[in-house]
Amino acid sequence: MANPAPLSSRRKKTDNLRYAKRHGKKSNMRISKKTQSGFTLVEIAIVLVIIGLLLGGVLKGQELINSAKVKNLINDFRAISSFVYAYQDRFRALPGDDPAAATHLNGGINATSPGGTLGNARINGAWNSTIQTDESYLFWQHVRLAGLATGTPDVSSPDYIPRNAEGGRIGITGDPILTATPATRPYPATFYVCSQGIQGRYARQIDTTIDDGNTQTGSVRVIPDGAVNTTDAIDVLAANDAMLYTVCMAF
Repeated sequence: MANPAPLSSRRKKTDNLRYAKRHGKKSNMRISKKTQSGFTLVEIAIVLVIIGLLLGGVLKGQELINSAKVKNLINDFRAISSFVYAYQDRFRALPGDDPAAATHLNGGINATSPGGTLGNARINGAWNSTIQTDESYLFWQHVRLAGLATGTPDVSSPDYIPRNAEGGRIGITGDPILTATPATRPYPATFYVCSQGIQGRYARQIDTTIDDGNTQTGSVRVIPDGAVNTTDAIDVLAANDAMLYTVCMAF
């Protein structure tokens, strides 16, 4: 049987173990404190770059959405004008103003607008007319029955009147939109296509894209939202971007 270690040796060994435990714990505490320290400058910079990229992506996405909406609104003006020219080429008359619509079209209705003369080469009636016998109202039935435009030809249907990308009404008229414009800003046309409920920022972008960038001059003019006509067009500024307007284009 081996002799036990001297008492002094055992005490020394115990003291060493206690020392190691005591200093080892302090070392762990130091490591723990280090791991709980804040982010480094490099880490903060990386986070800021990521946030910047995310914000840039969101803003760019919103810009693309807005551009697509404006393009859609512009396409309405161009499409409606093409309906007029295609119908005129086929029947030698303007849709809505066609005195032989009942003959030319299966189910077509001849307009009986009291405000204009049928067959006078003008689409009479307010662009947003609700009178089912007006030329401007029957325009949509004629182009649909002619196969030029989609939508129901039923003049009594709640879906009869077309809507733009903003949900506003779209219409057409040959009657003057501006009733007392100064001599410096005449606005003559064979017909006008008007689109309602358009935000000021989109109205300005439409004008910039397809006209002169001034909502009071050129072929694109802006009037009060839903107005049949007005004395003069409105100069839409950046401060008016959130307001709603009716945008008209002359052809």
